[in-house]
Amino acid sequence: MLGASNHGASPAGEGQVASPATLGRPLPGRGHVRFPRGSAMRQPSVKIVVAIAAALFAVAVSAGDVVHDAEYYIIYQQHAERWSAEDQDLDARLSQLRKKFGSPPNLIHIMWDDQSYGDVGIPAISKIRGFEAPSINRMAAEGILFSRMYTEPSCTPSRAAVLTGRHPIRNGMYTVAFPVEYAGLPASEVTMAEVLSNAGYATAFYGKAHLGDIEESYMHNQGFDEALWSPYNQIVSVWNRQAQAGNGIRDLYPDARPADPYRMDDTWLPDGWIMTLEAKKGEQAREFGGLSNQDYDNIDLEGMRRMKAFIRANAEAGKPFYTAFWPQFVNFMPKPQKHSRTASLLGDAWESHLDPFIGEVMDLLIELGIAENTLVVAMADNGPMVHNPPPGLGFTETIFRGGKGDFTEGGVRVPAFAWWPGTIEPGQIVGDIIHETDLFTTFARLAGALDHVPTDRVIDGIDQTSLLLNGDTHGRRDYVHIYAGPNLGASVKGDLKRHWISGDPGDASGVAAAYYDLLQDTREKNPLMVSVFQHQEAFNRMRARHELWMRKYPNTSIAHGPAYTGISNLRPESEAVITPRVDRSLLPFDPLEFLELDAEWERNAPDVGAKPRNQGGH
Repeated sequence: MLGASNHGASPAGEGQVASPATLGRPLPGRGHVRFPRGSAMRQPSVKIVVAIAAALFAVAVSAGDVVHDAEYYIIYQQHAERWSAEDQDLDARLSQLRKKFGSPPNLIHIMWDDQSYGDVGIPAISKIRGFEAPSINRMAAEGILFSRMYTEPSCTPSRAAVLTGRHPIRNGMYTVAFPVEYAGLPASEVTMAEVLSNAGYATAFYGKAHLGDIEESYMHNQGFDEALWSPYNQIVSVWNRQAQAGNGIRDLYPDARPADPYRMDDTWLPDGWIMTLEAKKGEQAREFGGLSNQDYDNIDLEGMRRMKAFIRANAEAGKPFYTAFWPQFVNFMPKPQKHSRTASLLGDAWESHLDPFIGEVMDLLIELGIAENTLVVAMADNGPMVHNPPPGLGFTETIFRGGKGDFTEGGVRVPAFAWWPGTIEPGQIVGDIIHETDLFTTFARLAGALDHVPTDRVIDGIDQTSLLLNGDTHGRRDYVHIYAGPNLGASVKGDLKRHWISGDPGDASGVAAAYYDLLQDTREKNPLMVSVFQHQEAFNRMRARHELWMRKYPNTSIAHGPAYTGISNLRPESEAVITPRVDRSLLPFDPLEFLELDAEWERNAPDVGAKPRNQGGH
C-alpha cells in the first residue's frame, strides 16, 4: 500500500502506535509533532472536540514519506499487519508482470461529464433511460464495476482532484469558472503526469481540462508530453451566433441586436476567448481551431484520433504510457440527426461517439498485444446536471438524490469501471469505497513511481492496488470528506453519512437530524437523530482530525495571472481579450489589480448546482 509513514493515535489515545510505512513495511521511529490544545472554533462543543483531538492525535511524519489525511492512520493501525502481508504479495505479482511484459503497465483514464450512477454499465437502467452503451457494459462485464466511486461535486474540482491526488480545498481549485478566468491550477501542484513522466512514462492529455486559462495551468506545463485541451467546459458550445439567434445565450454579440441607447460599458463582456489549445512539453501553446460549434465538436474528434495514434506509437516503441481522455462529451447545441431512442443530448453523445470510442480503445489494445499490460479506468467526473440544465439535455437522478454541485450521493457517486485483462478478474461488482484521488497514488504504485510523489503536502489519495488486483473487500478506505466549494458539506464513514451543512433547526445547538443510512436511504430523504447519537462525537473527532491536519499542512490558493500568455498564434479576437480596452493611465487604479485578489465572495459563490434540500419536501 502507499501508506504515509506517520504515527496515528489509537481511538482511545493510548500512547504511540505502530507506524504505517510506504508499501506496508515498518519504518524507523521518529519524533512526535503535536498540535496545541484548543483553538478558536465557532461552536463551544467543537472547541472541546478540537482540544481533545489535539491532545490525543499525536502524529509523526518522517522525511520522504507520503502524507495522507488524518483518518487514514486510524484505519491503517488497525490493519497494518494484514495490509503488509498483502503488499508483499502485490509486489511479487507486479514484479512478475513487469518481467513478463518488460515494462510497468500502461495507464489510460477516460472521464466524461455529469452522469448518474447506473446510467451506463447496468444495461437495465440504460434501457429505461433510452440509450445503449454496449462498450462500457462490456468493460463492466470483463472487469470491475465500482458501486462506491466518489468524486468531487463538479467539473473543475473533480479534475484537479484526479490530477493532484488532493481535495481541491487544499489548492483553491474548488469552484467552476468561465471565460475569461485569469486563474488556474498552480504550478506548485505536482500532477499525475509529472509523477509518471519522472518514472519514464510518455504522457498525453486530450479533451476537457477546465483547470484554468493562465500559462502555468496549461496541460503541457503540468507534466504532459503532448496535449490538446479546452480550458473551459461545455458552455462554449453555445457561445456562438447561432445559439444567440435561438435565444440559447444573450448579449454575447451586441451587434446582432439593435443598438441599445442605454448601454454604457463596452468592456463588460469579452470580445473573444480561446476554446482549444494544443502544445508539446517545452514549447509554446497554439490555438487549435476557432469558436464555431463545429470547432467544439472537433475537440473530441481530434482528441480521439490523436489518442489512438499516441497509444499505437508508444506500443510500437515499447514505452510505457499514461494518457487521459476527458471528452467535452455533450454539445449543448442540438443536432438535427438524433442517434438514440431518448433523442437527448446525453443519449446521443453516448451512442454517437463516446461508447464506440471506448470499444475502439479496448480493441486497439488487444490488436497491439498490450491489453494485458494496460489498465483502463473509465468514469464520470460527477453527478448529472439536474439543476437548470439546457433543454433536451437528458440528465436525471437515478438511484441517488442530487446532481452536479451537490454533496448528496447523486452529486458525487458516479459510474466507474476498471479493465485489465488477465489481472483484474472479470464480472466483479466492488462494494468498497474508492475516491477519485486514489487514482493518483494507485497509478504511482503500479508505475513504480512512488518516489516521485511529493511528501511536503497531504495526498488524499490512498493506494488501492489491492482492490484492483484482489477484488471486493480489499479496499483501504472507509471514509470520504465531501466539500461544497470551500465548505465541508458532508462526511461518510462506512454506510453512515453526516451532513455538516444541514437545514435542520437543531443544527445550531449541535444536535441535528443530519445523519443518513446510505443502505436504507439511498436518496438521503429521511435523516436520523436519536438512533445515531452514539456516532455524533465520533464524527466530530473525525472532522477535528481532518481540520487539525490542515494546520500542519496548510491549504494554498488558486493561482492568478494574465490569461492567454505563452501562445504563439493568437487570433486577433484572442489578442483583443488580453489587450486593455481602456487607457490605464487615466484611471485612479490599475484595472489588473483584481488579479491579486483571491475573492472570498467569489470562492463561496454557488456552483453549477443547487444546495441540497435538507428540510421538508425532498
